[in-house]
Amino acid sequence: MGFTCGLVGLPNVGKSTIFNALTRAGAESANYAFTTIEPNNGIVAVPDPRLDTISQLIKADKTVRTTLQFVDIAGLVKGASKGEGLGNKFLGHIREVDAVAHVVRCFEDDNIPHVANKIDPHSDIEVIHTELMIADMETLDRRRVKIEKLAKSGNKEARFELGIVEQLTKLLNDGKPARSLELHSEDEIRVVKSLNLITVKPVLYVCNVADPSEIDNEHVATVKRHATEEGAGVVVLVGKLEQEIMDIEDPEEQKAFLEEMGFQETGLDRMIHAGYNLLDLVTFFTVGGKENRAWTLRKNSKAPQAAGVIHSDFEKGFIRAEIYNFDDLVKFKTEHAVKEAGKLRIEGKDYVFQDGDIAHFRFNV
Repeated sequence: MGFTCGLVGLPNVGKSTIFNALTRAGAESANYAFTTIEPNNGIVAVPDPRLDTISQLIKADKTVRTTLQFVDIAGLVKGASKGEGLGNKFLGHIREVDAVAHVVRCFEDDNIPHVANKIDPHSDIEVIHTELMIADMETLDRRRVKIEKLAKSGNKEARFELGIVEQLTKLLNDGKPARSLELHSEDEIRVVKSLNLITVKPVLYVCNVADPSEIDNEHVATVKRHATEEGAGVVVLVGKLEQEIMDIEDPEEQKAFLEEMGFQETGLDRMIHAGYNLLDLVTFFTVGGKENRAWTLRKNSKAPQAAGVIHSDFEKGFIRAEIYNFDDLVKFKTEHAVKEAGKLRIEGKDYVFQDGDIAHFRFNV
């Protein structure tokens, strides 16, 4: 699994339409609030032309792409942290994803009512932010109650955790998300992760517009300004059109339609690229025999961690990895030629995997 991305936003912003466009899952879509009650899940294969090239050069029984999961979560409304709308149910679902794709309505349509009766992306974003930050403050308050007494007794670990809880609480009270806290050690990262906060998750803004001519409209500009201030990414999608594109099963027809609409790639492709950048992910490959396969890995991960993506036993029993890069395979055409050219390396536990690495792992279980 590449990563899990939760689609969030106010009701009637087009989340389910975009979810369908990205996954072809056929989730229900309608012009009334809370169409989505239980989250819809869609798993999609990540398109990667490098894997196709690898399979042309190295024979295997099958080709397996890495995947990502989109989760269409129920529309959030003002007061959700206090139980309004679907309240805590929504907040529980969003805690389970790796990243948040915040769908923002950037189109005018009198036939699709807005919950606030006006199209105002800045206000919509603030509603979501406020509810998520309130939920996190309540989480931190509960945690503080549990550890304050222990910290006062002199417990070093409790005092350390309390210090981080207080820093996070100050950030949230200042209107800043938990992800803006600068972390300087593995211990700090561990504590923050254990708190399971919502606003620590990276956010990608998805502007939903009605027509290709509106991809730079004033509403999109508002979202982009907000994202820049926050250091977040932005993807602009024509939700209904993307759904039509993904319904075209013939690749050549789809490509022709994209070109006619002035797009170089699908919304799914753009979401994947943005998601990988957002989460600092890279792709490596294993090849030959039963399968040529793509795997997703956090950037700066070392060789044993890469082996662990395949199986936990591989990480535990890691001995070494035989590594070369995709570009070298393209240049020399065969693994044997890559090796003869001195491009295949033996790497140990400290090797940091790079995007496009092709690996054979040696391990002892």
